Amino acid sequence: MTEPRRGRGGEAVWVGAQVRRWRGRSSFGKIDLYTRGSLHSLAWVSVVPPALLSVTRPVRESGAPAALIAGTVLAALGQALCSKPLVTRALDTYLGRPSVDRRLVALGAVLFLATASGVVALGAYAGAEEFAELPLALGAAVVPFMISVTLVVPVWVGGLLQAVTAAVLCGGVALAGGDGATVLGVFLGVAFGSALMTGTTRLSAWSLGVMAKLHGAQEVETRLAVAEERLRFGRDMHDVLGRNLAVIALKSELAVELAQRGKPAAMDQMVEVQRIARVSQQEVRDIVRGYREADLGTELLGAQGVLRAAGIECDVRGDGGQLPAAVQAALGWAVREAATNVLRHGDPRRCDIRLETARDGVRLVVENDGVPPERAAASGGSGLHGLRERLAAVGGSLVAGPTGDGRFRLAAAVPLPSPRNSAPSRLEKR
Repeated sequence: MTEPRRGRGGEAVWVGAQVRRWRGRSSFGKIDLYTRGSLHSLAWVSVVPPALLSVTRPVRESGAPAALIAGTVLAALGQALCSKPLVTRALDTYLGRPSVDRRLVALGAVLFLATASGVVALGAYAGAEEFAELPLALGAAVVPFMISVTLVVPVWVGGLLQAVTAAVLCGGVALAGGDGATVLGVFLGVAFGSALMTGTTRLSAWSLGVMAKLHGAQEVETRLAVAEERLRFGRDMHDVLGRNLAVIALKSELAVELAQRGKPAAMDQMVEVQRIARVSQQEVRDIVRGYREADLGTELLGAQGVLRAAGIECDVRGDGGQLPAAVQAALGWAVREAATNVLRHGDPRRCDIRLETARDGVRLVVENDGVPPERAAASGGSGLHGLRERLAAVGGSLVAGPTGDGRFRLAAAVPLPSPRNSAPSRLEKR
């Protein structure tokens, strides 16, 4: 009694793991897996009719050699096995990745011809007119190879290949003794199967290609946003240090010349150099402090811009412009950490940021969807731990975790100082 339970439990664990893997994929990853899985499924399903119809009653009673029946079935199974790498590489070739191996294409063509020839030969033994399933078997035999070929050749070449294939198969059926109705049925079956698979395959591959380009564009846009911020910081540093360093260099040269002449004005110039150096040092500190300290308004706009650049719909309510500087800095860090978590974890499509201000405190709520189960079970990383310490420094608190419906919520609450205590607190900090 225990073994069946273990088996059912193992199956449940496996299914749960597959569901978690699916949910952990990005939107593009899900579309890519779905497209590839659909094409592979079509290729595998299409080999079933030739394999099964080769052992139907008309074929068994026709006296066809067992070797011919076995060879046809094995050729159909070989097509299925060959279709897995062939479809994968053909789709990669369509998307602009390394081209498909010609030897693999040749192997697929040989297996297709072997399957089709075996079905036609079995039709000749069984009587093409009595073998009513012959058009279905030949139409299905064309599908695995056409799925791959249509992705690696131009459209007109694929259409010409389909027409030649249909004509050759119809000629073989006619030579096998098929009448006009049977030949017409084979032509319609092969032409319809080829055209349907060609349209379905190219449309699926085109859709996947468009999604791949959009995914790449979103990544580029995100990197450009980061690069733009780096350029802004570099520009500010250049503006501050460029002029001051030039003045320091000139005054240092002047001090050297005055010192060589023995004039006391050289000391005055060096004192001026010292003063400019200290001013430059303070200006650099101010820039770095402004870059490192999180301004709430700037962080809200930045988070909205970065999330939208990543394809995530983001709605921001409130700006916190009237809050004290310490509170703004703490909540700004909360916004930055929350936006980072949204980008790094899960597959969100929407993120809502709300800033709720009351008389005694302010509350920041960041909520997003697309939370994978493994993140829902996690207790939090070092980023949230550091954020709790920053909020605790201003008397605030942080609550972060899943809401139970596939969403994740980060809520930071910071009390506001009373008007009577605000001024003394600033003096105490000084």
